[in-house]
Amino acid sequence: MGKLFGTDGVRGVANISPMTAEMILEIGRATAHVCKEHKDRRHRIVIGKDTRVSGYMVENALTAGICSMGVDVLLVGPMPTPGIAFITRNMRADAGIVISASHNPYQDNGIKIFSRTGYKLPDSEEDDIEGLILTGKIRDIRPTAREIGKARRIEDAIGRYIVFCKNTFPEERSLEGMKIVLDCANGATYKVAPIIFSELGASVITIHDEPDGENINYLCGSQHTEDLQARVLAEKADVGLAFDGDGDRLIAVDEKGKVLTGNQIMTIVARMYKESGWLTNNLVISTVMSNFGFGLALKKLGIKHGASKVGDRYVLEMMQKKGAVIGGEDSGHIIFLNHHTTGDGIIAALQLLSAIGLYKKKLSSLSRLMTLSPQKLINVDVKEKPPLDKIPAIQEALKEAESKLEGKGRVLLRYSGTQSMCRVMVEGPTDDLTEKLCLFLVAAVKKALG
Repeated sequence: MGKLFGTDGVRGVANISPMTAEMILEIGRATAHVCKEHKDRRHRIVIGKDTRVSGYMVENALTAGICSMGVDVLLVGPMPTPGIAFITRNMRADAGIVISASHNPYQDNGIKIFSRTGYKLPDSEEDDIEGLILTGKIRDIRPTAREIGKARRIEDAIGRYIVFCKNTFPEERSLEGMKIVLDCANGATYKVAPIIFSELGASVITIHDEPDGENINYLCGSQHTEDLQARVLAEKADVGLAFDGDGDRLIAVDEKGKVLTGNQIMTIVARMYKESGWLTNNLVISTVMSNFGFGLALKKLGIKHGASKVGDRYVLEMMQKKGAVIGGEDSGHIIFLNHHTTGDGIIAALQLLSAIGLYKKKLSSLSRLMTLSPQKLINVDVKEKPPLDKIPAIQEALKEAESKLEGKGRVLLRYSGTQSMCRVMVEGPTDDLTEKLCLFLVAAVKKALG
């Protein structure tokens, strides 16, 4: 078997390797063993999940594995991924485990692990867990009698997280008089999000908040905003907010029904942070996949911009290295390190609403701070993933495309970290040229790797 951990934990179709009950049990055992190395005391691991039907299977397998290693389990039930990161730190647990496949369809599931500090588990500890499982060493470590762990449910976890989120919204501001439509993606935010925005004074209309185990992310949430856009217009709402299945992403809709990307949201909030004196080192971090217009917008605002590799862990690494408090991806995964250790859709929404309150402008007006460059992204299925810079035909096609852009756009080719595909992205000055060059590169990739 190859590596278990990808760029965002372990993920796959539920009940098919690696997401089988047998493997999940061993992941629980190995995680518990690694966590026990931190201190000589009774150890605890928090487990939370989104609303997938397979969450019950995964939760029970993890619990059994962890308890079998002499570590106690604190169960919090359905809660956003960032909520688990918070509760792990708040309860002083040794680790937090999230059962979720984020924005993927319901048949998938996954396991993400947070350290006791609330940050995602470092690569070195993921490697330790993986090594214990793949070598079979974990099977020979078996505490007995009083050393076996216990499991209990934490009833006030949701309340703790609600208070935490509300405290990220400035006390001097209110959502009174604001009408908001929330799309909870039939996922992990369905309980907490309506309470948070209502308690801060907003008039809240909630859609896709009736999970049945199979409808998570289905034609709703941050990747499918059509229902949200229509409802915002129908209700004459001030703003629409869409989360993904595990609640770590935010996509917004303005009062005219137009979608704002993660880059646009970051631009608006970065301006507020800069003018409020909160933007440490006058710097915002995004990934190389960010829209070309994002960098231009930040430059106009006098804000420095850094670009990391794709993936929130790489954004976070660069933020910590360079001392930035705002970083994120165009997908809506945004990290505010002055508030939390990981991306949080609800906290991102509260920062956006704070900016609307500060500037007393409609969201459609604020969105004009950034002009989106025409972008075309096509995913090409591949059988293997040889280094792209070692394939002459692809490199020649890249040079030709870049020469035609004349510095007014960019080209990016990269393999997916979780799927067998190559992502071909082109941004350019016009829609026609952008699409033409993207199709040209797709043809080159298919010929070389198909």
